[in-house]
Amino acid sequence: EACGGYGMDWLMTSKDCATGSDRVAEAAEKIEGDLFVNIQGDEPVIPPQMIQEVIGIFSDESVCFGTLKTRIQDMEEIQAASTVKVVTDRLGDALYFSRSPIPSNIKDGFRAEVFRHVGIYAYRREFLLKFHAMPQTELELGEGIEPLRAMENGCRVRVAETRHSSIGVDYPEHIARVTQYLADRGAL
Repeated sequence: EACGGYGMDWLMTSKDCATGSDRVAEAAEKIEGDLFVNIQGDEPVIPPQMIQEVIGIFSDESVCFGTLKTRIQDMEEIQAASTVKVVTDRLGDALYFSRSPIPSNIKDGFRAEVFRHVGIYAYRREFLLKFHAMPQTELELGEGIEPLRAMENGCRVRVAETRHSSIGVDYPEHIARVTQYLADRGAL
């Protein structure tokens, strides 16, 4: 009803979808398109620039799955299991995603930068449909992070750094931050 009220097309997906990516794949089976973007529900105020950034990853024809990361320095956020962290190689491909602090930064006081994964994914259609057919994996289920399914099946996930910010909502107390953000912009 909300989408229809704004003249937007919409599609209901099955309650059987294990993840947001699986939900987008189910929609991709019914909708034409080359590239699909998944803005996760726990990132309700992603700025349009982030959507453009994740789409921009696909200028490299070899990329089939992309997402974003942003630097974090707040130790509470680094330690929080609700914050998904990501480490990448020099090309920007994910090495691992975790709810634990990665890198651990426990060796001899060296402080490697820590990055938060931003809840936005983009996929080429053909990859998304293959991904959906893959069974969920041990690491994906253990961390609750769906790109790990792709990685465990030998697929690369390209991660670009964003300078823009969003607000993740992982706990009820985070809703106040989103409410304040929207109020500050006259959206409430």
